[in-house]
Amino acid sequence: MSFVKVVVDAGKPLPLGATLRGEGVNFAVFSRHATSVTLILYESAAQDSPKVEVPLNKRENRTGDIWHCFIHGIKAGACYLYRVDGPYIPEKGLRFNHHKALIDPYAKALTDLGGWNFKKNTGFDPDSKSKDLSYSYTDNSAYQPRCIIINNDDFDWHGDTPLNYPLRTSVIYETHVKSLTAHNSSSVRFPGTYRGVIEKIPYLKDLGITGVEFLPIQEFNENEFPRRNPRNGKMLTNYWGYSTVAFFAPKSSYSSNRTPGGQVNEFKEMVRELHKAGIEVILDIVLNHSAEGNEQGPTFSFRGLDNPIYYMLDENKRYYKNYSGCGNTLNCNNPIVRTFIIDCLRYWVMEMHVDGFRFDLGSILGRDQNGSLMENPPTLERIAEDPILSATKIIAEAWDAGGAYQVGWFPGGRWAEWNDRYRDNIRKYWRGDPMETRFLATRLSGSSDLYLRDGRKPFHSINFVASHDGFTMIDLVSYNIKHNEDNGEENRDGNDNNLSCNYGYEGHSLLPDIKIKREQHLKNFFATLMVSLGTPMILGGDEFARTQMGNNNAYCQDNEISWYDWSFPEKNAGLYRFVKEMIAFRLRHPGLMRPEFYTGRDGNYNAIPDISWFDENGITVDWEETGFCLAMRIEGCKAETLADRDDNDFYIMFNAGAENQAFTLAEAPGKKTWFCAADTSKKSPNDILPAGEEKLLSSQKTYPVKARSMAILISKDARYG
Repeated sequence: MSFVKVVVDAGKPLPLGATLRGEGVNFAVFSRHATSVTLILYESAAQDSPKVEVPLNKRENRTGDIWHCFIHGIKAGACYLYRVDGPYIPEKGLRFNHHKALIDPYAKALTDLGGWNFKKNTGFDPDSKSKDLSYSYTDNSAYQPRCIIINNDDFDWHGDTPLNYPLRTSVIYETHVKSLTAHNSSSVRFPGTYRGVIEKIPYLKDLGITGVEFLPIQEFNENEFPRRNPRNGKMLTNYWGYSTVAFFAPKSSYSSNRTPGGQVNEFKEMVRELHKAGIEVILDIVLNHSAEGNEQGPTFSFRGLDNPIYYMLDENKRYYKNYSGCGNTLNCNNPIVRTFIIDCLRYWVMEMHVDGFRFDLGSILGRDQNGSLMENPPTLERIAEDPILSATKIIAEAWDAGGAYQVGWFPGGRWAEWNDRYRDNIRKYWRGDPMETRFLATRLSGSSDLYLRDGRKPFHSINFVASHDGFTMIDLVSYNIKHNEDNGEENRDGNDNNLSCNYGYEGHSLLPDIKIKREQHLKNFFATLMVSLGTPMILGGDEFARTQMGNNNAYCQDNEISWYDWSFPEKNAGLYRFVKEMIAFRLRHPGLMRPEFYTGRDGNYNAIPDISWFDENGITVDWEETGFCLAMRIEGCKAETLADRDDNDFYIMFNAGAENQAFTLAEAPGKKTWFCAADTSKKSPNDILPAGEEKLLSSQKTYPVKARSMAILISKDARYG
């Protein structure tokens, strides 16, 4: 096409965004309160690319609140932005400024954000004493990242579709795309990228996880924080990415393919290859706020398109409600924003083939337009009931920064939840806190106190001991206090209540006794996680003791603090082997992945309850008198009730005390015999034994459980081993 004369037709109001059709592109964008909309077209992503501005006619190019047009001759690779004009009355929530070029909320890819300066995007004059009540006449279009037109049909999926494993058979691995391979020890050709992830698929497959949960990969601006590391003076970055700029666009800097729009195909390649290896893709998605911040923040998309529609505003509409802790809150239960959210999720499932989402600060999606928590939030119900998303995993972080805490009663139907009570109770128990045994039992049995009452299942509890937000697992047993000095906030940021213990030495230690205790503690965490009802999630790198050197809030650390050192799997080979075998143990035993809660009643199988609790003396537990020891016997599942195969019975013993303890064993059901499958007190490779190599106990009456350790027994017919 010629950028001297553009052929413009009326176009269609749906779908929103830029859509290739025949010999051109249909553009559609929402703005209810705008008085005019102008489309800015660029021939390419090049900085000096020719451009043309196309004013949209209210009569021909507007249907209801949708502004639209069809441009002939446009192809994939061309770029665009919008100018939107209307009232600038901050006290009424209206912040239109046609001098600010805007990103389409439905943009499928953006040009490089590497040098983007938010300060140049404020709709007000930053030098004015009136601040956001003033008005900026500075045109930002020359340095604003552009939306790239994408052809989503130009990719060979090789027949791929989302895997959609049942949650109860899943083991989730939480990781950051860049952290996984950015370190120079990663030995990949494309470090820190989607292709780097592809190169690590053999490792992920060997570990045995069923899905990866990526920290945010929707486009964000790394240069958002104007702050330096006080130790070395280097600029800090928005590394985790919980501040989204474009919700449909995969992050371009995570792509080794630097051609405009190449990040879309490279992300698809990563998903396709992970699926070929049998590994699901779950995205951590931030639909609670945007990177535009509060009234002092930049104007680059929602704010300039229709501020009072997209955001929750205070009674004085100059200001923003801030349930996210990040300056603004998306108006998630406004019908327009609700449609945007559903369109976004559908896009990632239909076009990008992802298997699920973890919703950051998910409680915000249950707040009404005034910020109040709703009993039946339409957005959460719509996500749960949407026919396109019916097999998609939906996982909530069931709280927000505004004080909402909904773990166990997150509304909307089939939602799973990050279970932070599991995290805290398991940490407390293995730290040796008193009176924690009863809570250990509750978490081991699927947190029925949280999920049974509303009809959900054990697998709706996402069980974890460590996540990206907090200490890594090795740091949990190496530090008593956080060490976030590199974050430039004088160590004020991050949680002070880590429920950690350092075994008498703060930080890394070469003392053999301390190293043994710490590794045993880690094995206790992993073994507990894998025998608990619920869906286990492990933090990437914990399987080989990745450390962040005591930093429990590494959100701004794009360096060795966050990157995976790939010499560690060899240095900590025994721990890695234990975790790998423990994952395999869980996945070959359907009794540990049962879809229903234990009942404590006779299951008509060897005439024993499906679960029984004992103290160290083999006596039924008195929950008012518990110490540090606990044993549970789990009935093996019958083939007709689960996974079409029988399972062993289990006798699992826990000792968080400082003294060794001989446990009296309950009799193995069905005239079978107890074999030891795992004992965290033993050295590798005897700490866990592969299938078929479990060790027959010399005594079927007692088993010695060392201090701060656990042991897993399974029942087998001694005649056949």
